[in-house]
Parts: sequence; C-alpha cells; structure tokens
Amino acid sequence: MTISTTSQASSRMLSVRLASCKGDIEAAQKLRWNVFCAERGARLDQGTIGLDADPFDDVCDHLLVEDLASGVPVVVGTYRLLRESIAQRHGGFYTAGEYVLESFPRSTDPHSELLELGRSCVAPAYRDAGTIQLLWRGIASYLERHRISMMFGCASFHGADPDDHADSLSYLFHNHLAPPHLRARALDRRHVEMARLPIGGYDPRLAMRKLPPLIKGYLRVGAMVGDGAVIDEPFNTVDVFMVMPVASISARYLGRFGAVA
Repeated sequence: MTISTTSQASSRMLSVRLASCKGDIEAAQKLRWNVFCAERGARLDQGTIGLDADPFDDVCDHLLVEDLASGVPVVVGTYRLLRESIAQRHGGFYTAGEYVLESFPRSTDPHSELLELGRSCVAPAYRDAGTIQLLWRGIASYLERHRISMMFGCASFHGADPDDHADSLSYLFHNHLAPPHLRARALDRRHVEMARLPIGGYDPRLAMRKLPPLIKGYLRVGAMVGDGAVIDEPFNTVDVFMVMPVASISARYLGRFGAVA
C-alpha cells in the first residue's frame, strides 16, 4: 500500500508514503540512528552501527517523508506504525515494555482497531511545519484506510532526569490527564511520578512552552497522558504515555491533514 502526496517549497520536493521494501526500512533506521544516537546521545546495543533497528521493525508499517529534489529520494522524516491486529499476532505492542496495556480498551468495532505510533523523527534541516504536516497527512490517510479508532504511544523528553522536566511533567499531569478508562499506568518497576510540583508551584505557560514539539502537536489534536513517566536510559529520555481517540480530533485538524471526517 502506498500513501502519496507531495509538497514543493523552495528547493525541496517532499513526498510521503509507506515503506515498500527492506531498503526503505533501512533508510528509516538510518535516519533514526542519526537523530537518536548521533544527535541526542542514545546508547543502543543493537548490533548494527548506523541503524536503529529492533524486532518490531519487521512487523510495523513505516511512514516516510522523502525529499525528491535531487532526483534520488532521501528519507527526512519517519514514523513507525503498529496496528492492533498485527500486534496481536506478533507478541504485542512496543509500549507494553513501559506501560500496562492489559486493561487498555480494545476496539469493540470488529472493523476498527488501535494504532501505536512510535520512533518519530525528522532530520534537523527539515524540522518545520511542512515536513510535520506531511507526516500527519500520511497518518490521517492511514487512519482512514484502516479505520483506526484510537492512537497511542510514548512521547519523549530529551534527557533522562525527570527533575529536569519537573514543571512540564507536572503541567501534563494537572491539565491533560486521561480519564481512568484510557489512563495506561507505567509499569510499577518503572513508574516515575509526573506531578513533581504542586499546582501553583510552577508557571504553566512556561511549562507548556518547554514541552517537546511532538508532545505539543499531540496535545493540539486532543491527546491526553497516562499515569506516570518512564526513564529510558538507552535512549536518554523520559517517556510519557499519550492517547488520542480519533473521534476527539477536531474536524479542523482532520481537514488540515487531509483526512475525511
């Protein structure tokens, strides 16, 4: 299956599609390694220098934004997508390594399912609205094609000390906590309290401005957070659980990203 849409700006010609071969997946893995390891200091013991690869790559779909301007496609943005039906046949979701998902609601409609988002990254020179919008257009098309009812996954703060993110974590807990039936809880052995500061103990506007761009983007479309953060030492991050019921995404955003409401 191919999702194809193109955006031309200045000297770029950006297109978004799903990976269709091993070479496509390796291009995404190379970009992930460049961003997570070379740029952000992740220390991954995966056996292949220059590639961020794990067993989930073999069963996930990989969304790619490519720059076609040079005549040779270059992957400049990527997302990893894992549908519920695929996860059930291949050992579960990646997020289950950090959060308890047994009580997380599964789709009751046999024709719809959940979607896990992960491994999102964009090359430094392409971190702008155009690239992000193309990624979301690809996701919006994917949601429609597979009748996705809910998206979820982990989003990260760079730096593995939760106290460095105390105000932003507290802001998320106090203002964007999911209702109990959607509130996946961090595994007990990994659970880190998010409400590190009391209400009134931080500036909420500053805390919101300090949120990573990916989390800000999720909040704009109605995402909520789970219970507890998780320290991911290999990736040098503090992770939070994000959940986005598709029905709650406003028509304004669905229209902007090209999905059919």
